[in-house]
Amino acid sequence: MSAARDFYIDGAWQAFQGSERLTAINPATEAPVAEVASGRAEDVEAAVAAARRAFPEFSRTPVEDRIALIERIAGLIEERMDQFVDAIIAEMGAARPFAEASQGPNGLAHVKVQAEVLKSYEFLKMQGTTAIARQAIGVCALITPWNWPLYQITAKVAPALAAGCTMVLKPSELSPLSAALFAQVVHDAGVPEGVFNMVTGRGEVVGAALSEHPEVDMVSITGSTRAGVLVAQAAAPTVKRVVQELGGKSPNILLDDADFETAVSKGVVTGYRNCGQSCSAPTRMIVPRARLGEVEDIAKRTATGLKVGDPTSSDTDLGPIANKAQYGKVLELIQAGIDEGAKLVCGGTERPEGLNNGYFVAPTVFSNVDMSMRIAREEIFGPVLSILAYDSEEEAIAIANDTRYGLGAHVQSGDQDRARRVAAQIRAGQVHLNYPAWDGHAPFGGYKQSGNGREYGMFGLEEYLEVKSIVGY
Repeated sequence: MSAARDFYIDGAWQAFQGSERLTAINPATEAPVAEVASGRAEDVEAAVAAARRAFPEFSRTPVEDRIALIERIAGLIEERMDQFVDAIIAEMGAARPFAEASQGPNGLAHVKVQAEVLKSYEFLKMQGTTAIARQAIGVCALITPWNWPLYQITAKVAPALAAGCTMVLKPSELSPLSAALFAQVVHDAGVPEGVFNMVTGRGEVVGAALSEHPEVDMVSITGSTRAGVLVAQAAAPTVKRVVQELGGKSPNILLDDADFETAVSKGVVTGYRNCGQSCSAPTRMIVPRARLGEVEDIAKRTATGLKVGDPTSSDTDLGPIANKAQYGKVLELIQAGIDEGAKLVCGGTERPEGLNNGYFVAPTVFSNVDMSMRIAREEIFGPVLSILAYDSEEEAIAIANDTRYGLGAHVQSGDQDRARRVAAQIRAGQVHLNYPAWDGHAPFGGYKQSGNGREYGMFGLEEYLEVKSIVGY
């Protein structure tokens, strides 16, 4: 078992003075993989104080210096990518091919994107005789989840650095290894003392202390809708900015002119991406009623063709669910689908054959699902796909929008103009047409209870900036 390094505060690793350490578990083996320092309010106080001291000077650094720092961070992540991949596999069970193709490289991409944005971003623009200035918001609390451990850290830290902010990172205590590696990268890249700080621990202690702290100017959280609400409530008395990227129940509309062989098979794989543990995963496939049998056949063939197993293997498609609590929730919701009368096309609550331990779930497909069922309404966060039927394009759009969430959505059509028309009517922050390539510059965030604010690219940078008008400039 590894020992995750202690807190990183004020430019150095600080020995943990508390008495409680948490244990992170390898979800494939159910064995301990790391010990994690469980932060206290006094640890948060020290980290925030360091960030506050560093802010005046760092916020005034030349843009060229911040670009150089971000590019050094990118270079070190790239050099140490194998270490990050191994850590992500061990701490949250990502299958090696997926960790190597997405978890690691996309995390690196967020850093590179911010360097690109910063090279052309105008922090001062004229509007007649008024200057519109954008300035760093201040000390930022960054709260990140376990499902994309590097990716979500870089999506917050990189734009915060680009803006000239200082920060305290609170990574998930369930995926601490990649966070410790990242903190060492930032240190080795030469970040000034106090600019980047990291305190690990429980959300109800460290996250709460950061959210309510009067010297924190902004909180950015990625997590469940419940966690986002708690952070917003804690932050409200100090009227700080809160950026939330929360839950989702994303639809995937297959219009009747789509190539169904491609649309269904890619839809299954996309829904199961990261073992279904993505807030924007398109887990509601909305299809023409007349094509339901065909869709079921393709979905079953695709799902049962995926290899579930040892995440360290180079030919594994899906590893385990990342932790015990989430595993229990996935199984509960699969059982709810069965109990509420959905048609179980494949999968179920039994472990895949030959896997006698670890938090493994068989790729599961339900059909004959309606929007009254829990599997259609609740975020499952596992490899579970619900197929819903529609009789008209208008009904398909209505089903897509019948959710308290609004993070992501997909539309498949052989007619690009038709796909665009449908996309315009979907209440979601990011809509994908015909499975496009990932775009690190595309703003990401949600409508409704999927959150407030946007991440990635220029929009992500601007969340960390205040707007000042200087009249008569």
